[in-house]
Amino acid sequence: MDRLEQTICALATPPGEGGIAVIRVSGPDAYPIVEKIFVPVRQGRRVADAKGYTAMLGHYLLRGEEMDETVALFYRAPHSYTGEDVIELSVHGGTAMADGLLEALLLAGAAPAGPGEFTRRALEHGKLSLTQAEAVMEVIAANGRQGAALAKSALDGRLAKRIAGIQAALQSLNAHLTAWVDYPEEDVPELSDAALTGTLLAQKSQLDDLIAGYGAGAVLRHGVDCVLLGRPNVGKSTLLNLLAGFDRAIVTPVAGTTRDIVEQAVQLGEIRLNLFDTAGVRDVGADGDAIEAEGIRRSWKKLDEAGLVLAVFDAAQPLEESDLEIARRCQGRPALAILNKQDLAESTQAAQNLLAPYFKKVLTLCARDAASLQPLTAAVAELLGTAKLDPRAGQLCSARQLAAATRARDALTEALNAQRDGFGLDAVAVCLTDALQALCDLTGEDAADATIDEVFETFCVGK
Repeated sequence: MDRLEQTICALATPPGEGGIAVIRVSGPDAYPIVEKIFVPVRQGRRVADAKGYTAMLGHYLLRGEEMDETVALFYRAPHSYTGEDVIELSVHGGTAMADGLLEALLLAGAAPAGPGEFTRRALEHGKLSLTQAEAVMEVIAANGRQGAALAKSALDGRLAKRIAGIQAALQSLNAHLTAWVDYPEEDVPELSDAALTGTLLAQKSQLDDLIAGYGAGAVLRHGVDCVLLGRPNVGKSTLLNLLAGFDRAIVTPVAGTTRDIVEQAVQLGEIRLNLFDTAGVRDVGADGDAIEAEGIRRSWKKLDEAGLVLAVFDAAQPLEESDLEIARRCQGRPALAILNKQDLAESTQAAQNLLAPYFKKVLTLCARDAASLQPLTAAVAELLGTAKLDPRAGQLCSARQLAAATRARDALTEALNAQRDGFGLDAVAVCLTDALQALCDLTGEDAADATIDEVFETFCVGK
């Protein structure tokens, strides 16, 4: 049997205790199946007669026994999330009642839904594009309001519209080139070099902007791993506690207090930071503390893995060689230098001059002062590119989309090179065709089943 001919059901709310649990039923037999197990409170009312966008109070039956009070919400095809007949049944939250309702539906003839199957059916029925379908999980997983707005813009179809604009310009250009190459007897006017180059550059610029915004968008949606790095007693743990809003790490004047990596998730403005407070980096010598030495090794390892580095230095003391070694290792990374203990320093200018060549920004602050959070928030947003990102504009929201956009951009680069090197308009047309195919892959037009399977294998059951 074709999967679309089956009626599926799944828990649509998180499992466990809660106010309510919602079971979603979708498919051609949604109404007949629910009618077998749902008894309305008002006599004379029937599930089969329920109109779309209406609700009904009743109870569900499990093997003929009346169970929990249930509210049924009805949606008629095609005016539903999946485009099929859909009924959402709400019972009291908790495992027992939700599991009982699912069991009743399965006994009545429903099949258990697979991961993302409701959204996949919405795709199959033309309710969503592939880019919108991918945005569904991004909306669910988004951290912070800007991240949610970014995912919502893709769900609203703004990314698809942005790609459609690029496609339209390239299709028009490709049609002109194809006609000129294939039908020379028709006196099709040849494009001027300026017009051809202008169109290619304009659309390549659009793709460059999309690709450049992917990293910042991913930070807004999912957060970033952030490592706190520095010598012992420069204030890394104090900074962690400031960011966390409570005393997460032990702070003492004794060097080597932090020996293993301390982890804490915090929200810094619109960015979720997965913070890792590392052991203070110093030379413990061949006969030094083996535990501290292992902590320092892990600190360097974490530096290589981090998406953001907050390198902390003591502004009240002259920089040491170990400070400069940290700075050298941070060069070329997304790293911010923090001169801590500003309140104890007479001047920080010399330290700023020494650190500036290795960091995009050097910030002076006092980690004991909550007022330091505002400049730190702004500096991190600027460093990661989120400050300039418009969350309501269409942005790429998956690695698959990024790969397709990159292929399209690279094909346009090849088209520009072919024109510049005098290979002829037929070579340019071939590159244009490659770019258009990549954009079709991005939007999901003519997408292969394997591509669709890859998208939906990351979804949760019930969405």
